[in-house]
Amino acid sequence: MLHSTAFDDALRNDGRVATLNARLAHSGANEVIKTAFSEIGNVALVSSFGADSVVLLRLVAQINPQTTVLFVDTEMLFEETLQYQENVAALLGLTNVRVIRATDTDQHDPDGTLHKTNPDACCSLRKTAPLQKALAQYDGWISGRKRHQSGTRSRLNMFELDGTTSRIKVNPLALWNPQDTVRFMKDTQMPRHPLVAKGYPSIGCAPCTTPVKSGEDPRAGRWRETEKEECGIHFVNGKMVRSGDMK
Repeated sequence: MLHSTAFDDALRNDGRVATLNARLAHSGANEVIKTAFSEIGNVALVSSFGADSVVLLRLVAQINPQTTVLFVDTEMLFEETLQYQENVAALLGLTNVRVIRATDTDQHDPDGTLHKTNPDACCSLRKTAPLQKALAQYDGWISGRKRHQSGTRSRLNMFELDGTTSRIKVNPLALWNPQDTVRFMKDTQMPRHPLVAKGYPSIGCAPCTTPVKSGEDPRAGRWRETEKEECGIHFVNGKMVRSGDMK
């Protein structure tokens, strides 16, 4: 349960979120990002440095390359992702990338097999918990989620409350479609994650990500053959999205 002050902050920000969504309903990603920086306060960008991450990273870098970028290294990522993170950060001149890792994996997943028996618990341990700890000092954070990516994101707004906290989450690319991303990548000549060319349009941890066949949903390779759609760092209607939460 939230303490009264935290509850009041959340209630107040709920109103701010509604106002911002109404005011910026027809604005572009740049305007949304600038508004986040100017009106929310201490804001970080959370990036997986995945398939399309360079789009949002470039937009933010053009506005403020000193922006804090939080990158969660689950210690189960593809080697290509780790190298891509370093290359993109250098290319865009991002000077404040913070690599976040869990500190208790030896205790809760000593043999590194938790993802096989309980992928939700593995995501919570290696990604959700360390990220939430890192986000505690921020008033808001920027995400690259888009409405077209999965059923749980189909009604995504530009601004939303981060679960039951008073933090505001910003989704500047919420209304972008796949063609917008392709056009941006072509116009800016930004490098894509190397695994995209190998059939990975959505990239997470190596054990839980597979290539996607032609005609499949782009996120079909994430937690294949399960109902799980999200890692747990995102919330819908104030609830953490886990396996089976949203049909």
